Amino acid sequence: MSKQVIVITGASNGFGALTARALAQAGHIVYAGMRATEGRNAPAVADAAAFAKNHGVDLRSVELDVADNASVEAGIAKIIADEGRLDVIMHNAGHMSFGPAEAFTPEQFAQLYDINVLSTQRVNRAALPHMRKQGKGLVVWISSSSTRGGTPPYLSPYFAAKAAMDSLAVSYAAELSRWGIETSIIVPGAFTKGTNHFAHSGSPDDKARAAEYNEGPYKAVPEQALRGLAELEPADADAGAVAVAVVEIVGMPFGSRPFRRHIDPSQDGAEIVNGVADRVRAEMFRRIGLEDLLKPAILNA
Repeated sequence: MSKQVIVITGASNGFGALTARALAQAGHIVYAGMRATEGRNAPAVADAAAFAKNHGVDLRSVELDVADNASVEAGIAKIIADEGRLDVIMHNAGHMSFGPAEAFTPEQFAQLYDINVLSTQRVNRAALPHMRKQGKGLVVWISSSSTRGGTPPYLSPYFAAKAAMDSLAVSYAAELSRWGIETSIIVPGAFTKGTNHFAHSGSPDDKARAAEYNEGPYKAVPEQALRGLAELEPADADAGAVAVAVVEIVGMPFGSRPFRRHIDPSQDGAEIVNGVADRVRAEMFRRIGLEDLLKPAILNA
């Protein structure tokens, strides 16, 4: 296995922290990107440093606020300065909100879109020029089964943002393949345990509008939605399975990595729908004479 230089966004907790540790243990040089490394996330930085010391691995924290372009550019520049290269980008930063769609303000929708979608564009614009010069790389996107699977109510800002992010990932894949840059989209299901996604989810700013739903015909919907999701999830569902999948994919030979990998213990149907959508995409590329874009070019083996 070749040692890769990897940056992970949103790596203070959840899938990001789990994957950062797993990749470091697999022998890679991992930069756990997070905001406020000297403030609210200082404990996460300390935890990562302790993990690195205790396990003898190369896990480092880097200031990387995905909502701030200057922070992103500085963070990526530091990694390039330290290592001279960047082999893998993992887009993981994201946030969830829970509540009736109507009660969220347009500004809240825009904020969720910024965190879940525009963040990836900031990182790509900072990092991809280096990868394109290298002629080789991997971009891993942490999507969601909600983009094409079951979509329970009261999660609309998050669902809309993740669908946009997944669509962006698909478009980028074709536009990077001739540069020798590979794409893998990881599709986790609704893990209600093992991450802070649900525990730290945002709520609508328009409390009066939300109250109309809470007291009307939808009064019991929030509890039923959350209870139903938890009941669908097998007792042995492990959020760490996402980290295991990423480690496996990063360790695969260039050109052999899967375009999409589902980790969905609840089996909400996303794998079936994505399978059809990805086949339709491949057929369209063949029909317009761009079939080669479906696989990365091997420029620098």
